[in-house]
Amino acid sequence: MDLFLCSITFRHHLLGVDELAARAAADGFRGIELWGAHARSLADRPDRDAAWLAGFGLRVPMISDYLPLDGEPEALVRRTIDLCRLAQRWGAPKIRTFAGGSGSADTPAERRTFLVQRLRTVCRLAAEHGLSVLVETHPGTLADGLAATRALIAAVEHPALKINFDVLHLWEAGDDPVAARRALRPHIAHYHLKNVRSRGDLGVFEPANVYAAAGRRDGMVPLFDGAVDYGAFLADLAGEADSGAGASLEWFGGDCFAVLRGDRERVAQALRSPVRRGGHGRRTAAGRESA
Repeated sequence: MDLFLCSITFRHHLLGVDELAARAAADGFRGIELWGAHARSLADRPDRDAAWLAGFGLRVPMISDYLPLDGEPEALVRRTIDLCRLAQRWGAPKIRTFAGGSGSADTPAERRTFLVQRLRTVCRLAAEHGLSVLVETHPGTLADGLAATRALIAAVEHPALKINFDVLHLWEAGDDPVAARRALRPHIAHYHLKNVRSRGDLGVFEPANVYAAAGRRDGMVPLFDGAVDYGAFLADLAGEADSGAGASLEWFGGDCFAVLRGDRERVAQALRSPVRRGGHGRRTAAGRESA
């Protein structure tokens, strides 16, 4: 499986794309998941594109953005087409967005129908550009858990719709990430990997905190130091044929390069030599103790 870093990690850093590409290559990543804001900021740099990045041995697997599903139809079409063109410039086969701004249980049927229709429009436009649309599993959206995500896939019913499987957020919803991954496997086109110290610290990943320069970072931990059992999750993932889906290490804390480098090395090792835990007191990927 190819492993990527996310440019959003460096949203508060004085760091150019040249240095980021050099460090990503040096630390063994296969590429950079490009944040939509960063992709747009590079729009006036014709010398920075997929060919330039390939010079480092890197690629962009996905451009991650926030499409305005609630906006005027013309604005959504315009923003989607612009994002698709950016993706084509960077050779990215996928664009990422979220399914609305309210949880599945809090979204009335009429509102759900509206969002499904908007997502279908986005999928149609992306397909015309040869791209997939990835909806991220995330709280406060129509993909806030396994059941909700499956219902959304069925409702949109478009081949361009895929899933960006965020392991932590499905665990947050109370789902077992291993079981959820198996259930969604035909639809998964990418993974986001991050971890948290405990359930009590999940608030550190709320958007208002993550995007604030002075936001709390305590509780964000390296992948193998947190509440989600990535050993079990990666062992299950390593046990099947490569689906072509890559994974991004999504880190919002400090010591960015050191943490990302260490996590990449440990994930790569886990995928090469999976160790399945056995015996009494085995911890499941959902963070529970089993007999």
